[in-house]
Amino acid sequence: MSTALILVGGFGTRLRPLTLSRPKPLVEFANKPMLLHQIEALVKAGVRRVILAVSYRAEQMEQQLTVEADKLGVELLFSLESEPLGTAGPLALARSLLLTPSNEPFFVLNSDIICDFPFTEMIAFHKAHGGEGTIAVTKVEEPSKYGVVVYDGLSGRIKSFIEKPQEFVSNKINAGMYILSPKVLDRIELKPTSIEKEVFPHMAADGALFAMELPGFWMDVGQPRDFLTGLSLYLGSVRQSNPDSLYNGPGVVGNVLVDPSARIGQNCRIGPNVAIGPDVSVEDGVCIKRSVILKGATVRSHSWLEGCIIGWRSVVGRWVRMENNTVLGEDVIVKDELYINGGQVLPHKSIAASVTEPQIIM
Repeated sequence: MSTALILVGGFGTRLRPLTLSRPKPLVEFANKPMLLHQIEALVKAGVRRVILAVSYRAEQMEQQLTVEADKLGVELLFSLESEPLGTAGPLALARSLLLTPSNEPFFVLNSDIICDFPFTEMIAFHKAHGGEGTIAVTKVEEPSKYGVVVYDGLSGRIKSFIEKPQEFVSNKINAGMYILSPKVLDRIELKPTSIEKEVFPHMAADGALFAMELPGFWMDVGQPRDFLTGLSLYLGSVRQSNPDSLYNGPGVVGNVLVDPSARIGQNCRIGPNVAIGPDVSVEDGVCIKRSVILKGATVRSHSWLEGCIIGWRSVVGRWVRMENNTVLGEDVIVKDELYINGGQVLPHKSIAASVTEPQIIM
């Protein structure tokens, strides 16, 4: 299976203020662009062409990702939407790129998913059932929040989809990763269309759609709270597969990822579940838990951060306390001795007073 299409057309509104500075797929998750996690996993599974279905900031993505794609030996193609086409329309738009002489199936992925990406297992499962499509599904604690997938436990054949069920029918949800055969394209018109609501139910009714349950963790990291939860799950997975890539400096608690170019001061307590990016400066006596510090940011001495995302080149002053899913956009300055509780601060702002209630600071 040599081709994949990744849906990157959205505006990333749930991850603002970070997505005011760059498209969501380029926001670093665990110190590399979110999209790169998927592309690397696809390459490992034998994919050689990746189509990005884009409607927003395509040039910025092309600039940054083409270099990475070249390193990985994968061809990166862009399918540009002049209007947002939903989750199925982009497949119709990219039809000529998806059809190959060998008529082989292709991957379709949502761009803000982080998991162990079992693409090789998905390929084997898809070939074994011989149907038109495979959906990866994952188990959730509260199925009433989602649309659930009902399928035969033995064959995996999908029977139906039920939106936000009030009574328990299934705890498996669509995980946003598919393998589809080219004949799916005959079901989709070139117009804004939802693959989940307008294409998959028809395929299921024809008995042509199958579900494969994901092993391991899964998270849609499209909003700050889930971004941080996803980081915790991801670092736990790294601990099992490649513990040497985690940071083991003084004062570290639990799973922590630190770029080699970052500087960490004396008497700090870092972790658990922290990612510190390139060229970050963390001064003496700082405590950071369950947080992400993006490239070029500075955290001054004796500050305390829990459940925060600190944007590129932002500066957190001395003796600051920040918590509760606080997100600083790019180039934000937080003055000394302030308390920020759940603030979402837009880029290039300077904060000179405490923020005691979660709010957007413009």
